[in-house]
Amino acid sequence: MPLDAARVLDFANAIGNNALTFFAGALMVLLALVACLWHFVHRVDRSSSVLVAAAASNQSRALAFAFTTVVVAVLVFSLVPAWFVPNGTLTQADQAMTDAMQRSVSASTVQVFAAVTVLANTPVLWAIAIAGALILLCRRDYALAAVWIASVAGNGILTRVLKAAFERARPVYDQDLLTLHGYSFPSGHSSGAVATYGAVAYVLVRSTPQNWHLPIVLSATATAFVIGSSRFFLRAHYASDVFAGFVSGLAWLCLCVMCAEMIRSARRQAHARVPAQR
Repeated sequence: MPLDAARVLDFANAIGNNALTFFAGALMVLLALVACLWHFVHRVDRSSSVLVAAAASNQSRALAFAFTTVVVAVLVFSLVPAWFVPNGTLTQADQAMTDAMQRSVSASTVQVFAAVTVLANTPVLWAIAIAGALILLCRRDYALAAVWIASVAGNGILTRVLKAAFERARPVYDQDLLTLHGYSFPSGHSSGAVATYGAVAYVLVRSTPQNWHLPIVLSATATAFVIGSSRFFLRAHYASDVFAGFVSGLAWLCLCVMCAEMIRSARRQAHARVPAQR
């Protein structure tokens, strides 16, 4: 076996043998990065809305950002089939990590993750989507309601298409805890958690005081990460499935948010023209 491949497998085994420690560390690092980025943006702009408003005021820039995000995701997924060859390095690393995790994580811990993963089950996500849509419709914010529904429904469609395209079999899982259908790649729970809870955070940031914004974003980040990670601990997905789910969900969420910002920008410009015409 090539040296690089051996190192990859050693690293995968190390992660699997210390899965909970790695999970906690990754969560802390992720939250720290999000908080640092948030504070950096607001330190530069001195306002929680300036950066978003600047992007919205230039629709071509918003479109370019959304397009770039989607293109990057497409490029990542276009390279994936080469990783899944039988006995390939990634395939072996995924299996080694899953096997090591199974040996190192207690049954009680797995039960906790089994309870957490329910937060991204399809009925739960649809209940959130319908409730949010009804609230937005009652507020007569039809454009944001459309974007809200698109973030959940569109992500679900995208995930199904990707699963059908790659047709990756799931790892061997505990059938007493889960009943699974469909293919493994990418993780629908991971992408759904990012797209749905990210959309929740976006809507709340748009309708709450500034002091609440960072806690909302951090809560959504933590929720999506924990839900996605639960799929690995339950052996419902390989680690690469979960990572790919995060990538696809984030790409779709960015696209939906950019669409929402473009709509807001168009509305502001229309309102600004009305007094000028008068």
